[in-house]
Amino acid sequence: MTPPLFDAVIHAPGRLQICALLSGVEQAEFALVRDAIKVSDSVLSKHLKQLEEAGHIRLTKAAGNGRQRTWLSMTPAGRTAFAAHVAELQRLAQGIGLPPQGPVPAG
Repeated sequence: MTPPLFDAVIHAPGRLQICALLSGVEQAEFALVRDAIKVSDSVLSKHLKQLEEAGHIRLTKAAGNGRQRTWLSMTPAGRTAFAAHVAELQRLAQGIGLPPQGPVPAG
């Protein structure tokens, strides 16, 4: 198992939503992801560029219904990074790894 690792690229809310969506499917069409996370084409494109540059996702262009469509998929490295990021968030949310603390003294 991959040790927990916080990933700043994935952590931004929009990119976290994109990764969550893509982690459950083999691939998804651009418009479906855009509509699911309720952002504009330009905002989604910016998020996708950062995820692609980090090696977390792959974009594939394909002609369909008389127009070019963009398909998004997570890379194996992206799936690993997302799983590690989620594990780290869960660890942080549960307070795992914090030193034990006694009662807070009254004023």
